[in-house]
Amino acid sequence: MANIIDLVELKVIILIIILLLFFYYLNEPKMVTMLNNETSSNLTIVIVYDNNEYDEKLEMGFGFSCLVKLENKNILFDTGGDSPTLLNNMNKLKIDPKEIDTVILSHIHGDHTGGLSGFLEVNSNVKVYVPQSFPKNFKDEIKSYGASFVDVTDPTKIFDRVYSTGELGTWIKEQSLIIKTEKGLIVITGCAHPGIVNIVKISKDLMKEDVYLVTGGFHLGGASDYEIKNIVESFRDIEVKKVAPCHCTGDRAISLFEEEYKNDFIKAGVGKTILL
Repeated sequence: MANIIDLVELKVIILIIILLLFFYYLNEPKMVTMLNNETSSNLTIVIVYDNNEYDEKLEMGFGFSCLVKLENKNILFDTGGDSPTLLNNMNKLKIDPKEIDTVILSHIHGDHTGGLSGFLEVNSNVKVYVPQSFPKNFKDEIKSYGASFVDVTDPTKIFDRVYSTGELGTWIKEQSLIIKTEKGLIVITGCAHPGIVNIVKISKDLMKEDVYLVTGGFHLGGASDYEIKNIVESFRDIEVKKVAPCHCTGDRAISLFEEEYKNDFIKAGVGKTILL
């Protein structure tokens, strides 16, 4: 009799374990990439504008924009090439433009600033961080919508854990975004005109921390295999843990990064969500 009772109890325990595993599977996130499920940083990156497809329900356009969601801040990094595509994608992603409080523009090119005016028509209650080299008429237009702007020259703390690299480069001035996390730095680039390896090295030197993820445009569309492989090797030398290249990186460069990084490569494109 005791053996029968023990057998029944064992079957009940096994059934409970199976049910728990089943409910876990049902609730496991499948549409996002989980970078680290051991921390409670509450950081989400959503690519809302890009010329690489990820979510077929969204519209592609040549340019880049991503939403960075922190515990109590929503940052729009770049605004893509046009506001109708940007705002339409936001709507489909259930992102309310009025909940964004900060806009950061990487550089002056239209595929990164083209959506700003339409965005400001919807939400002008924002602070726009622009490289100091932006022309005066561009800054005046920001003010004409009722928004404010901040000139960025040197490395700048924007919020707790969020920094700008400051203006980098010579011919095309560009700033990139650095976010400090428990796993290391996340570096977000617009087009990486100052050189993607240079940006990553400067970010690492500024923060004195390792780089966990680099995402955005790497500006390698016209690069040779030799050049790209050297850059991939440099990423390994710098000990970049994960990569999610998109926009102007180029198909060949994306492919070579995927070949090298394997499980640490994150496929990126419009609609991609990366959750930390």
